[in-house]
Amino acid sequence: MEELDRIPISDLKGIGPGRAQQFASQGIKTVSDLLEYYPRQYLDERTRTAISDIQPGTDVLIRARLISEPKNFHKGRFTITNARAADETGQLALVWFNQPFMVKNLKAGEIYLFRGRVKQNYSRLQLVSPEVRKAENSLPGLVPVYPLGGGLTQKVVFSATGQALDKLEPDQDMLPPIYRQDMLPYDEAVRAMHRPETFSQVEKGRERLVFDELMIQQLALRRVRAQRQKDNKGVVIRPDLSKVRVMEESLPYSLTDAQKRTLDEILKDLASDRAMSRLVQGDVGSGKTIVAFLAAYAAYLCGYQTALMAPTEVLAKQHLESAQKLLAPAGMKVALLTGSVSGKDRQSVLEGLASGSIDFVIGTHALISDPVVFHDPGLVITDEQHRFGVRQRLALSEKGAMTNVLVMTATPIPRTLAMILYGDMDISIIDQMPPGRTPVRTFSVDTSYEPRLYAFMRKQVRAGRQVYIICPMVEESAGQEDADTSEPYMELDSEEKEEKSENAKLPLRPAVQYRDFLQKEVFPDLTVGLLHGKMKPKEKEAVMEAFALGHVQILVSTTVVEVGVNVPNATLMVVENAERFGLAQLHQLRGRVGRGSAESFCVLVSDSHSVLTRKRLKTLCDSTDGFYIAEEDLHLRGAGDVFGLRQHGLPDFKLADLYRDTGILHKAQQLAETIMEADPDLNQLEHRKIRLRLDQFMDRAVTEG
Repeated sequence: MEELDRIPISDLKGIGPGRAQQFASQGIKTVSDLLEYYPRQYLDERTRTAISDIQPGTDVLIRARLISEPKNFHKGRFTITNARAADETGQLALVWFNQPFMVKNLKAGEIYLFRGRVKQNYSRLQLVSPEVRKAENSLPGLVPVYPLGGGLTQKVVFSATGQALDKLEPDQDMLPPIYRQDMLPYDEAVRAMHRPETFSQVEKGRERLVFDELMIQQLALRRVRAQRQKDNKGVVIRPDLSKVRVMEESLPYSLTDAQKRTLDEILKDLASDRAMSRLVQGDVGSGKTIVAFLAAYAAYLCGYQTALMAPTEVLAKQHLESAQKLLAPAGMKVALLTGSVSGKDRQSVLEGLASGSIDFVIGTHALISDPVVFHDPGLVITDEQHRFGVRQRLALSEKGAMTNVLVMTATPIPRTLAMILYGDMDISIIDQMPPGRTPVRTFSVDTSYEPRLYAFMRKQVRAGRQVYIICPMVEESAGQEDADTSEPYMELDSEEKEEKSENAKLPLRPAVQYRDFLQKEVFPDLTVGLLHGKMKPKEKEAVMEAFALGHVQILVSTTVVEVGVNVPNATLMVVENAERFGLAQLHQLRGRVGRGSAESFCVLVSDSHSVLTRKRLKTLCDSTDGFYIAEEDLHLRGAGDVFGLRQHGLPDFKLADLYRDTGILHKAQQLAETIMEADPDLNQLEHRKIRLRLDQFMDRAVTEG
């Protein structure tokens, strides 16, 4: 597609500077971008319902003549447009809300296709806010529906994609015929996505394009690994293992077998002349951090510095406190570098890193700023890796000769997803919990339980414990912090459609208003704190410190608390609107409690009657196995929700679904491996277009990371 990458969208008919800007706001600047702007779903205009057969509560498509001129009338702030349509079997009322322009768009006597939901208004049926298309403009096949934004309309995008398709040629396929097997050629696959006649065509086109996405991504991972092994021989760290064992034995507890196994794998990596690139996965509380500290101690014994980057200042300070307790007595100098470290303190840390007097620095994004220079870098650790983009990860690992990379995540990642995110890394799994960690008892209730829930909160506080309450949004006027507004490329299955429709109707509980209500009406004698992402860093820091010290008994928060300080005294986690969160995120939130010796609880509050939602919440109530929960989340909700929020290190796939497309992923991996083994630099003529696509992909990853 290299030729189409050079054709600006403005070269298409009807796209002037203003319209081009609208497309650019959606990331569409070239014809190539436009062809990758796939429909989010398809409407089948071949199957229609007679007016006499329609039922309330159903979505229908009818072909009917407009028999009355549409009229607007006003009711308060609303504009209501009414009209009537008829076919051979009967008549039907049509109503639109706040769409006064329908009066100009529709003409009595014309035949239209109306698509919408039927509702019963007292004794009569009506079609509510239906989509409208002139009957003579209907397509022979499926009608593509594109995601819109920036002022674009379906008509404009449809016209533009039609022109773009005219520029497609068979020789723009990056895959030689020998690699295609039974897949469609590229140009046919793109046409099948934009102008299909059947859903079967869409599936075949999608399969080919998903294969391309996954294969390029797998090639990129192999290139990164090969480049790292070629250019970075690695800082060899071979400490006196007996000293590492002495440090390990000085701990107030024994490491689990999984921790010991992971530490051995890390020490083996560090001792080789190959740069370490290892991911350590483990549930909240499984003991990843202590293993990382022991790795930092191994680097110190050999005279090398270590850097650890955490996603929040709160977590960085928690790591600092733990590291100083363990490592300072052994002679290591540990320092903090975050955005709030300024003036003389900041200058002192920078000088210490440059001179080598600081052995271990813990910080946030401040670690990758230009002035930070290391004297003898040997190991870089990133915590909660899914919260960092590609560019940040590369920037930290490229500080000096810091080529040994250790990545930690408390979010258990399904194997399929780990292959996508970290295919260039070795993986260690800490799948055991330290002895004495009591499982959190989890329950799912609806809002009718609130009086009993308030009483239970008070009981916990009277016992000297503390409570977290998680809300899905900051305040009523704000957007939903974790809402997923994306649409599927085809129609949802019945369970997904029912869940989406049901849950969209449920009112959301905002953190700001709920905290005020609890403080004034329910717990006036207690201190109810508030924490959310819109607060300034110092404000968040103060709230979390007050909660950690026990000055705040109940903390109302958004998901910003998902990664926070360790508060062993917190024994109850209440999640409002639990239907709005992914399972893996709920499990991560649940990990905020159960950190002490007291019995702990998690209560999921949801009024959803969706079968799929109830199934998801039951999974969390029945299991504390993070890896099982993550697999179920990937199955039920898709990769974008595995971490609760989208775009946290996940590749920007346009079509690929990491659960649905596991089979295609394996095929793509096999071909990527075959190609790289035969032609590592992709210099052969038949691989030229693959190399161009790969270069484009990697340039985008670094730029957008």
